Amino acid sequence: MPHQKQKKRKKKKAKMTECATSIVTEELEVRYGSTVAVTAVNLEIPKGSLLSVIGPNGAGKSALLKALAGTVDIYSGKVEVGGPSPSFVMQSTDVDSSLPISVRDVVSLSRYSNRGPFKRFRSSDHEAVSEAIERLNLTHIAKKQLHEISGGERQRTLVAQGLAQESDVLLLDEPINGLDIVSRDIILEIITEEVAAGRTVVITTHNLSDASRADQVLLLNNCPCCLGSPNEVLTETNLRVAFGDGSVGSGSGIFLDDPHHTHTSPNDEERIRSFRD
Repeated sequence: MPHQKQKKRKKKKAKMTECATSIVTEELEVRYGSTVAVTAVNLEIPKGSLLSVIGPNGAGKSALLKALAGTVDIYSGKVEVGGPSPSFVMQSTDVDSSLPISVRDVVSLSRYSNRGPFKRFRSSDHEAVSEAIERLNLTHIAKKQLHEISGGERQRTLVAQGLAQESDVLLLDEPINGLDIVSRDIILEIITEEVAAGRTVVITTHNLSDASRADQVLLLNNCPCCLGSPNEVLTETNLRVAFGDGSVGSGSGIFLDDPHHTHTSPNDEERIRSFRD
């Protein structure tokens, strides 16, 4: 009898450990043809935490998110994501003006992954869509066509679509790059709220100030350069290894000067203020 009780305790403990980890990867590698996009990625992302993935242009950040979302084939290794399919929010792009789709239509698309394309919406589906639209401050333009709204509003629409899916894991590919300050602040607030609600959020970014908000930071340049807390990872030495000496400056704080991306900050600086000691 004592042995039986001990086994039960062990089994319960193992289950709690499994629930506490939301995403696990082991020696993950993604290739596009013969080109290695990202390799040797080993992650254990706790449930209810925020991971920022940062690295230079072409470092494999988007490929990593696609692998976590299951939208790209894995060349080797393993990915395990707890719960239902992750919500994957890609970067906003220009929209063809001939495409007749409204903001509400775009957000509503997220519910079909659970319902199927031919099933009617339930009241819970309508509520999830309306709540996501309201949280992203899009209610006043919900009936507008997607091509009629600004780039920042389109990005907020895509984030609302991700929220309406009600997944335990939210994957955001550079969600605030180049956005107006209003859209940027709204999305950053949403990220904070989602983590506080116990959801796991993974974002890619070129902005070290935003990366420093995370629980963990992965510095990536096709393979991991460093993984740990913001203070451990976002050092001048580590950033020079990943970005190269020419893209990292220092002074009153460390900053990146990446010609491939447009950054915004509360002070509208041309060079993004990245991380202060």
